[in-house]
Amino acid sequence: MVKVLFVCMGNICRSPTAEAVFRATVEKAGLADRFEIDSCGTENYHVGESADDRSIREAARCGYDLTPHVARQITRRDYSHYDYVLVMDDINMRAATRRAPDGYEHKAQYFMSYGSDPHVRYVPDPYYGGPEGFKAVIALCEDASRGLLEHIKKHDDLQG
Repeated sequence: MVKVLFVCMGNICRSPTAEAVFRATVEKAGLADRFEIDSCGTENYHVGESADDRSIREAARCGYDLTPHVARQITRRDYSHYDYVLVMDDINMRAATRRAPDGYEHKAQYFMSYGSDPHVRYVPDPYYGGPEGFKAVIALCEDASRGLLEHIKKHDDLQG
């Protein structure tokens, strides 16, 4: 079982979108039973809330379902439980490494490091922008999800 956690600030836009997109990517590959996939935020601003309505709408337009999502904050246990702790940007990288238990700071890595364009380092926060930002998040998550799955297929034991 490969365990993947996506992390943004509030867990209502980017990380639940990445979770849903990666889940669909894994399901399409016929590997859903070999993954545990979740998302969380570095901050507690939206704990217990659903995904942002704009994220839900854009995801649905692209065939992804964010309606079951309930926001949560990252925990110390997440670092030992998950194989991949994938953050969306520099602010959340700093927060994720700061919140990590001693010896687990290295677990946090950029989600877009699995994307096809080495010049794209992070998934920008669409929260204060318009619909184009939410569309861009979907496209970036689709790209990085494909790369992440290919990486995992090459480097991880999908049998266990």
